Amino acid sequence: MKIFCIGRNYVAHAIELNNEIPDEPVIFMKPESALLPPNASFHYPEFTNDLHYECELVFRISKNGKNIAATDALLYCDAITVGIDFTARDIQNKLKGKGLPWEKAKAWDHSAIIGTWVSMNEIKNLKDINFCLYKNKEIVQQGNSGLMINDLENIIAHISIYFSLCEGDLIFTGTPAGVGVVSVGDDLESFIENDSLLSLNIQ
Repeated sequence: MKIFCIGRNYVAHAIELNNEIPDEPVIFMKPESALLPPNASFHYPEFTNDLHYECELVFRISKNGKNIAATDALLYCDAITVGIDFTARDIQNKLKGKGLPWEKAKAWDHSAIIGTWVSMNEIKNLKDINFCLYKNKEIVQQGNSGLMINDLENIIAHISIYFSLCEGDLIFTGTPAGVGVVSVGDDLESFIENDSLLSLNIQ
């Protein structure tokens, strides 16, 4: 199982981190060990002092494919949920400043959290999915799939040029503006529309 992540896929988020707006999907990956197991506790990692949440829509690949046309892309997904791409921002900034890869900031064990899966058949309009994240019962991020720079179809098509997609792979589709820090004791809850799909306590 592979975890594909799309960076800088919302203009406002790219701007808030002083990044250029890309002209094609920015892809990075997390290993399977990055996925927090179901019902497992999340522990603040010891190697960072600046841990950030990034709430995202996540899609699950349902069959194998390569060089997939954008017009066929939705045939390769069967479920959607919300996820959190945790980032050790201090480590990421240090590595980026040196021009080095930043997997240590993004791909560490249990850095990827996903919520309860919802069938794609229940989604009325993929171009208008509202999602949000609450921290300690206060809303901190709001997003809508219609604001993605690259939509799901083009993301799948682009990834599949370079990587074979396999059943069970996950795609994190990018975070909107509003990323921020978490501390031990914080409670996070994420929704698609009015459905709470993910809740997490930082331990």
